[in-house]
Formats: sequence, structure tokens, C-alpha cells
Amino acid sequence: MEKTVVKILVLTDQTQLISQIEEVASDIGEPDCKLTEPFLVEVDKLTKNKVLKPWLIDVTDDNQFMISSDKILTLVEPSITLLNKYKDLLK
Repeated sequence: MEKTVVKILVLTDQTQLISQIEEVASDIGEPDCKLTEPFLVEVDKLTKNKVLKPWLIDVTDDNQFMISSDKILTLVEPSITLLNKYKDLLK
């Protein structure tokens, strides 16, 4: 069984997410990445600190999303600070 990992995703529209991500088998043209508990990474305009907000919270109660890997520009390891914030939000 493949382990789900937490990554920072930069989407092709420059959206930055932190999420558990798992590659899944799919047909050509179908979404092939499952995001679990994705949060939008934003900068607070007043404090300049990074803040995490649930992604698409204003349109759905879902916490898992399928996305095509061609919508992901890059994947990187989150900083320890962001990873800890993320883990705290999931508790």
C-alpha cells in the first residue's frame, strides 16, 4: 500500500495548496491525483504570515478531491512551520 504524503502543490494558475496527495490509476484524460484535506496557502496582508484556509470550503463539504496531474506545475516539501500548522488543523 502506497503511503500518502503531504506536499505543497503549485497549480498552473499559481494557486498554492498544502495537501495529502496520492497518485491513483486512471484512464487517459481522467484525474490521476487524489488530494485529501487540501488547504490554500495564503499570505495575511496585515501580518505577512502564511495562513491556511480550507480549499473550496465555500462550495463543498468534501475533503477529498481528484485533480489531473497536468494542472500541477510543481510539488515541493512543505517547510516545517507550514507542515506543523497543517497537522494542527487536521487534529
